[in-house]
Amino acid sequence: MPEEAESKPESFENCLEQLEKVVKELEGGDLQLERSLELFEKGMALSETCRKQLEQAETRVEMLIKKDGKLQPEPFRPEKG
Repeated sequence: MPEEAESKPESFENCLEQLEKVVKELEGGDLQLERSLELFEKGMALSETCRKQLEQAETRVEMLIKKDGKLQPEPFRPEKG
C-alpha cells in the first residue's frame, strides 16, 4: 500500500481531472441510484478540494505587493479555522 498517496495532498490538476470524470459518468446516465449518490458525494468532495486550493492560490497572488516600483512576495500564512 503506497503511503505517499495517503500523506500527499492531491494536486489541483489531479482533482480537477477526477472531477471531470465524475461529471462525465453522471451525465452519461443509466446509473443505479446508489452509484449516482456515490459519484455525487465524491464530486462534491473534489469540488471543495479544488475550491480551497484556488482560494489559497488567490491569497498567495494577493500577497504580492508593490514596493518601490517592484513586486515583492510576502510569506504565505494560511488562516486557521
